[in-house]
Amino acid sequence: MKKMFPWLITMLLSITLIALAAFLIVKPGTDQAEGSSNKQGGVFKKLSAEEIVETTSVIEDIKTNLSDPSYVVSMNLAFQLNNGKAKESFDKIAEYKVKPIIIKTLADKKPEELAGAKGKDQLCTELLNQIDKVLPEGSLAQIDITYFIVTSI
Repeated sequence: MKKMFPWLITMLLSITLIALAAFLIVKPGTDQAEGSSNKQGGVFKKLSAEEIVETTSVIEDIKTNLSDPSYVVSMNLAFQLNNGKAKESFDKIAEYKVKPIIIKTLADKKPEELAGAKGKDQLCTELLNQIDKVLPEGSLAQIDITYFIVTSI
């Protein structure tokens, strides 16, 4: 029995570590098969078309120079918020707080930084982080670029 004791402890530790690794890889409470549109309480909830329209606000016709003054960007953005109340408060401050943040962020960008899907994703992520800080209620779930042109003057 004394010779089997170290083997028994090793086996129990191995099983415990495997179970712990499996638990960390597959987190309970998340449905990975369902698409992720809105996260509520750790579980992703797929939104209907009506819910998307109710929680999405659009800022159109943003035109500004980039960090290279010989380039101009023209774009439209769609902002999806986490609820209807957040959308209402977003709409109230969009012209006075949100649009200046977008213009300042674009003023620091070079045309090469905005090229391709990766550049646009980075811009959206940066805008999401900055704009989320100034929202009086709720939070931003997603920012999408709906129109985008960079041209030289």
